[in-house]
Amino acid sequence: MSKVIAFAGKGGVGKTTVATLVVRNLSRNGKAPILAVDADPNSNLGETMGLEVTSTIGDIREDYMKDPQGIPSGMDKVNYLETLVEQALIEQPEFDLLVMGRQEGQGCYCMVNNILHNFTEKLSANYKYLVVDNEAGMEHLSRRTSGNVDMLYLVTDYSLRGLRAVKRINQMLGSLKLNIGNLGIVVSRGPEDLSKAFLDEVAEIDLPISAVIPEDPALLEYDMERKSLLELPDDSLSVVAIDEMLKETCPA
Repeated sequence: MSKVIAFAGKGGVGKTTVATLVVRNLSRNGKAPILAVDADPNSNLGETMGLEVTSTIGDIREDYMKDPQGIPSGMDKVNYLETLVEQALIEQPEFDLLVMGRQEGQGCYCMVNNILHNFTEKLSANYKYLVVDNEAGMEHLSRRTSGNVDMLYLVTDYSLRGLRAVKRINQMLGSLKLNIGNLGIVVSRGPEDLSKAFLDEVAEIDLPISAVIPEDPALLEYDMERKSLLELPDDSLSVVAIDEMLKETCPA
């Protein structure tokens, strides 16, 4: 069974950057094959990895709902949808990327969702690690049929607003059908010494800080040049912070 590492947090806090750097670490440390899943409707995991995304699970679902009878001759709907998911998978030497894409429109999606979710679950069993970049509402993880998450990182930037979003997500976890092994907070763009106000807020959440990622000029440089964060040098400040984090918290 694949180990599941997941990330959640409000938009703009660096969650996708952290997820990308975790895939970078796993890829370079013999943890392949890895399935990276972009489960945030504001999908940009492929962009941070330097990959072009041409099809998403959301696209497949919407296209099927527009024309349920448009299945090629000789195929049933299950095989047809599974084939489309396989085609949407972006394959790389050490990892593959699957983008969930937009949320559902109007109408009943139960049948097509069940097929897509079941096949995605079956697909994930072929990997050592499943790295999931979630939306704040955790909807994708809550729909996973296994519901097992080995490590969940709640990501915030260095702000009380971001930290309070982490607090709300943590409070919501009890209502989701998830079996979470370990939880930790990741602080992006944080100073060497966190303020008392920030630490007091962390104490109220009652979760450990797994990592503080400092401001890293290389991240801005790579973003402006549209370069993959997977190619960041080993001594990049953010890479070093993630590598240290995974030594302490990553499931073996």
